[in-house]
Amino acid sequence: MERVVVVSEDAAASVSSGPSSSFAETRVICRVCQKQFAQYTCPRCNSRYCSLTCYKGHSVQCTESFMRENVTEELKQIQPEDESKRKMLDILRRFHLEEEMESDGEDESMLSEELIQKAISGDEIKLEDLSDDEIKRFRQALASGELSKMIEPWTPWWKNPSAQSISLSHDGTQLIRQISTDDTTLSDPMTASESIIHEIPEGPESPLPSLKQLTRAEPSPLLTVHLVDILYSYCFTLRLYNGDWQSDPLGASTVALSMSKVMGDGAKPETVSEALTTCIEETCSPAYRHTGGFRFAIGLVDDIITILSLGGNAVVCALCDFHRLFQAGESILKEDKMGETEKARSFKKLHAAGRKLFFMTCWAHEQPSEAWPSLARIVEVQKAAFEELDSGSGLRKAGRKNNPQSKVLIEEV
Repeated sequence: MERVVVVSEDAAASVSSGPSSSFAETRVICRVCQKQFAQYTCPRCNSRYCSLTCYKGHSVQCTESFMRENVTEELKQIQPEDESKRKMLDILRRFHLEEEMESDGEDESMLSEELIQKAISGDEIKLEDLSDDEIKRFRQALASGELSKMIEPWTPWWKNPSAQSISLSHDGTQLIRQISTDDTTLSDPMTASESIIHEIPEGPESPLPSLKQLTRAEPSPLLTVHLVDILYSYCFTLRLYNGDWQSDPLGASTVALSMSKVMGDGAKPETVSEALTTCIEETCSPAYRHTGGFRFAIGLVDDIITILSLGGNAVVCALCDFHRLFQAGESILKEDKMGETEKARSFKKLHAAGRKLFFMTCWAHEQPSEAWPSLARIVEVQKAAFEELDSGSGLRKAGRKNNPQSKVLIEEV
């Protein structure tokens, strides 16, 4: 009959070396809980533990060191030959080249003489009154901050101090829900609309199902990467609409699909670097370059880091808000007068994006709390790498003022 000897860790350390069979019969009790057999050994302090929970509790220094080393290792993997880096170099070259070509018309008047006279006389000017060139210059002026004094700046909800204390129930629903005012209450509709866009978006209205109820397959390990793509699209859309996507849900959902290749094209990026590179490339494209180009894109990456740093509840609320955006877009699309074929195609895309967002919401709700700061650090590492490419370390702009005849705007060091 086989005999199993149970000893404490300290006792195990004092056992003299003997036949190998005696070691096979010796099992060590977990140093943390003192209840289960230890199956693992910490590589830093050699403490024996039985589970992930006990590992997290055995030493703060070890767990923090592990996270720090993971981020450092991620940074080391960003080599000059990396495909994402080469792609980012190309994006920056094209962006700065197009930026230089457009700078020739900076001194031109934004509006035609006819529209200026119309404005002076007090008549209303609509976007439809502008030519394509005037719309382009108007957007450039808006992106550069020239018109910022005319627009009340929007503070994203994730920058709100109250975002640090978002509380959701165990099933994901909102613990504290805002009470809607009665129709008889006297209030200014415009004031109410403006207050909505500054509030923290609410969590799920009903309990979230478990992933096992949604699918029998194991969730893809790439969902964390896809989440970065989705959050970038969310932040981009809200920033573009100054927080008020409710003013044009269909347009906002269309913009969101064009920015997120995961939702819009079914792409499956395998790394955070790949996901962010694709998003930044779209931001620097002619369609969205007026928003601010690369610097605006880096600000959006900062937004992602902030949301992830707030924790799982903030991520769930962001995904719920994004889901509501697509649901509102679907409702508007039903009433749109576009052709049936085009409407069906657009409705299918919006509906598929909504389903993906709901699944991502359920997935995010089940993730452990320590997953979010780790992902935030990885995104932060990628942000630093992209900034290094655009600065003097990886790329540097040639002196346009000093050497106007030079056609080389950026060169690789």
